[in-house]
Amino acid sequence: MAQGSGSTRRGKAGDKTRTKARGTGKGRADSANPALDRARRAFLRRQRRRRWLTWRYVVAAVAAVSLLAFGIYAVYFSSWTRAEGVVVLGTDLLSTEQVLEAAEVPTGGALARVDLDPIAKRVGSLAAVRSVDVSRKWPHDVRIEVVERKAVAVLDQGRREMALDADGTAFPAPPRTLEGLPRVRVGAGADRNALSEGAAVVASLDSEVAALVEYASIRTVDEIMLHLEDGRLVRWGSAGQSEEKAAVLLKLLAVEATTYDVSVPGAPTTR
Repeated sequence: MAQGSGSTRRGKAGDKTRTKARGTGKGRADSANPALDRARRAFLRRQRRRRWLTWRYVVAAVAAVSLLAFGIYAVYFSSWTRAEGVVVLGTDLLSTEQVLEAAEVPTGGALARVDLDPIAKRVGSLAAVRSVDVSRKWPHDVRIEVVERKAVAVLDQGRREMALDADGTAFPAPPRTLEGLPRVRVGAGADRNALSEGAAVVASLDSEVAALVEYASIRTVDEIMLHLEDGRLVRWGSAGQSEEKAAVLLKLLAVEATTYDVSVPGAPTTR
């Protein structure tokens, strides 16, 4: 009986020893394989990076959509960019009130929704306006910059006087603008082309010749005459070679005559 008990104790002790030995062997195997640990950690890092890259794109997309939505709201629907006023630049012949009346700029709504083209067309229809640029002046104003016509002569229509620019366009202008300018009178047969040609002649005159002219009369494109203040007449012809004609006329005026013809500057005549 005693022997059997001893054998049993030894068997149990042997089992414990073997179990301990097996456990010790496994720990040694794990600690003896650092490459496996590094690979496992690297795999986990890659997994985290992949998850972050996925979420980063999601976060960026959400932020972009939110920013776009905020921008649309701010520009089109909020009071932050409401059209409240009009800035007018470049006026001299016209008053600011005249431009504003013609422009009819709608205020109170979103500045981004103000249609600029119709405003430009309405202001451009004013006779004294040569060109106009309409733009938005953020956050609250519409900007209207006008380039007015420049008067080169006075179109004498009897009871009414108009300014005339170098293109032959007539437009109303204050009296101060017309002072000292040569006058133009149009015959019954003159059309728009003739008026434009006459304006080009007057605009090309140098100061010496212009100072002698009382008015220019226009019959046709090729029949433009200068009436000098002392009663003498200059047959100018068309607007072509106006600089040469002016130079010839200044020399020709030294000859006593009532009529000077410089329509062909290379062969002037007097009478």
